Amino acid sequence: MGGPILLDTTVYVDTLQGRSPESLDTLVTVRTCNHSSVCLSELTHTFGRLKPDDPRTEKSLKAIGRTVRDIPAHRLVAPDAATWGEAGILGGLVFRLGGYAAGAERKCLNDALIYLQGRRNGWPVVTRNVTDFDFLNQLVPDGRILLYRRIEN
Repeated sequence: MGGPILLDTTVYVDTLQGRSPESLDTLVTVRTCNHSSVCLSELTHTFGRLKPDDPRTEKSLKAIGRTVRDIPAHRLVAPDAATWGEAGILGGLVFRLGGYAAGAERKCLNDALIYLQGRRNGWPVVTRNVTDFDFLNQLVPDGRILLYRRIEN
């Protein structure tokens, strides 16, 4: 069956949208899933960002709220100070070397935080973000990633 895994935000998004492949659904059922406070922040950010007058907002926020409430407290982990420091450098490298446009700095930092959290704990990060996590894995090759592709509707 395998050891514990750390979920990237893409897993939550694809599952909520019904776009997760069967192999991913099986994986998160049979493995111990750990959750990053970084992903929690990315998910809850939508509560402030989505427009209240958009007819899709209420349904989206209810689904995200259920997902957040379902995260077991003992499986939610936060990066430590050393991880934050290392992620600042690594996220900056990904931003600069990846040729990202201004505004993507936070995305690069968040991806680096999640990747390094998995690395520190010995958990592979499950993500569909092939570009960024492959890049992170090339820069710091002793982390582990499990990549998947979402179902396109």
